[in-house]
Amino acid sequence: MKFIYGRQDMPTLLRAQENCYLQGNGLGGYSSLSAAYSMTRGDQGLLVGARTAPNDRVTLIARTQETLKCASGEVFLSTQQFAEDQPAEDGFSRLSSFVAEDTARWSYDVRGVRVTRETAMAFERNTLSLLYTVENRTAAPCTLTIRPMALGFEKGHTPLKPWSIALKDGCIHTGDQLIHVQTDGLLTPEVPAFSLQYYMHDEPDGRPEKGLVGSVCRIALTAAPGEKKTLRIVFSDAPCSDRAEDIIAARRQRMQALRELSGLKDETALQLVCAADAYVARRESTSGKTILAGYPFFGDWGRDTMIALPGCTLSAGRCEDAKSILRTFFTYEKDGLVPNLFPEGTQEPMYNTVDAALLLINTVWLYVRKTGDLDFAREAWPVMEHIVDSYRKGTHHGIRMDKDGLICAGKGLDQVTWMDVRVGEILPTPRHGKPVEINAYWYSALRIMDALAKELHTDGRDYALLAETVKESFLRLFWMEERRCLKDVISGTGADEQIRCNQIWAVTQPFTMLDAEQERAVADAVYSHLYTPCGLRTLSPDDAQYHGTYEGVQKERDMAYHQGTGWVFPLGAYYLAYLKTRGSTPEAARAVREALEPMAAALREGCAGQLPEIYNGDSPSFSRGCFAQAWSVGEILRVYEALEAIEA
Repeated sequence: MKFIYGRQDMPTLLRAQENCYLQGNGLGGYSSLSAAYSMTRGDQGLLVGARTAPNDRVTLIARTQETLKCASGEVFLSTQQFAEDQPAEDGFSRLSSFVAEDTARWSYDVRGVRVTRETAMAFERNTLSLLYTVENRTAAPCTLTIRPMALGFEKGHTPLKPWSIALKDGCIHTGDQLIHVQTDGLLTPEVPAFSLQYYMHDEPDGRPEKGLVGSVCRIALTAAPGEKKTLRIVFSDAPCSDRAEDIIAARRQRMQALRELSGLKDETALQLVCAADAYVARRESTSGKTILAGYPFFGDWGRDTMIALPGCTLSAGRCEDAKSILRTFFTYEKDGLVPNLFPEGTQEPMYNTVDAALLLINTVWLYVRKTGDLDFAREAWPVMEHIVDSYRKGTHHGIRMDKDGLICAGKGLDQVTWMDVRVGEILPTPRHGKPVEINAYWYSALRIMDALAKELHTDGRDYALLAETVKESFLRLFWMEERRCLKDVISGTGADEQIRCNQIWAVTQPFTMLDAEQERAVADAVYSHLYTPCGLRTLSPDDAQYHGTYEGVQKERDMAYHQGTGWVFPLGAYYLAYLKTRGSTPEAARAVREALEPMAAALREGCAGQLPEIYNGDSPSFSRGCFAQAWSVGEILRVYEALEAIEA
């Protein structure tokens, strides 16, 4: 899809900086600036590289300052706000259009001179190309000047004190980083200079709202009257001989190949296929693939990976990538758990999750059903067995099977479901006990183990018998006949009967426990209390603990995060549940397609071509949190795949 933003979309500096673009490089590195070509967050950057894929990330080139000097004077093409008295760069006022498609492209018209800028990241390299054209239709020469604004610090770091920066042998030396600059323009060293930038989207969230960037050189191109000239710049953390236009062409070819590989037809679905590519990255520790949870803040998390994987890889036709990702998590399985978090940098992974390991069993099943690859099922079998055995016997964080067959999880201040926020000693969403979705995953995992055992001609033990015990206990304890929906948790507290979106996954697992009437009732209850066209609320607005607005400093945001905030990814499960409970008929598919029409607006707002993490529960309009989230993209992509299967 082509996302075009014109003057009508950017009448003010505030409006011009509302939206952004994102390009990943398959290593964890990325390029992301606003539609105005500015940094509005400390985690953004023109070139963010991955020193060790995928989480050891460093901002190399923060942005470029750009001026155009012509007969009418010298003006900015770049845009940036600053934290001191320095006037903002106001290039947005000369911006005719910003187009986000496979690449990012800007066009400026300045008193008879047209300047275009196009940028693209190279695949699996920390390399970014900039391609400029200058068309001078005036009677006087004009000069375009670009100053690379460098950092050289870990992603998101906002330094407040100057550091060592120099230009030597065509390379910017900044901190302990080396940035190769390849250009056919005139590269000239300058005295090091620093600017204190202001990040308008960080301040409301309580993040550092200002930070220095440094410059040490300029690149210039002069176009004579009537002349049209091209300027090429390539930034990289290693020597690079590729031309800027070749990097741009390679990115376009890669995106087209991904669209064709998916086999999907819907325009929105194909855009989501391209969006998903930003999250699939190489993990150096296993020489395999993983999934990054979201941009610009998150690394690869086990829970997010297992939820995002079916859509971002299987629905996109990337089955080999799916297998590689699963193998990465096989490698890190420990005591029946897989990592919830691979921290930024090189720290040891954290295993504080109850759902990721159960979802791994689910994703193995989905992969095998998609591919028929029983050899991979045999490879996965020992890991899957160990997960089930560990849950039955008990493992870390209070994760254990109770005598009724259901899974208990959480103790103390450990939050091990996806509703895992902790504010000091406060657990805004305490779910210690037997969470509804965890036991839905558990039942499905047991049925998967039984089914695969038959296909692999191996010992299925008592998986089927235990599954029946789980089903009987689940129906007895979770079903609320008067309210016609499921409890959220069995804990003996007031939280048990809160109406939350977690119950929707009891309808959409490969194997489910409810009868058809109950499943339809759950889908209808979720629709009645939690549905918005942008996402499912995490708590019913009827609940006294409901928080409908996600804003303010981190403590205030965390208190709302799972207490009413609308999340995009559960919306995918809701639509799949709707299709299932309506018999997957063409009529049901048409209803879902109509309901999905606002996705076109969601893809345009925030990060062009991506789906965000969250929205406010009340009157959702502007996205919040991560502007691009893997499980949001993956789960909605699964819906489009299901629709095309029904309509085929």
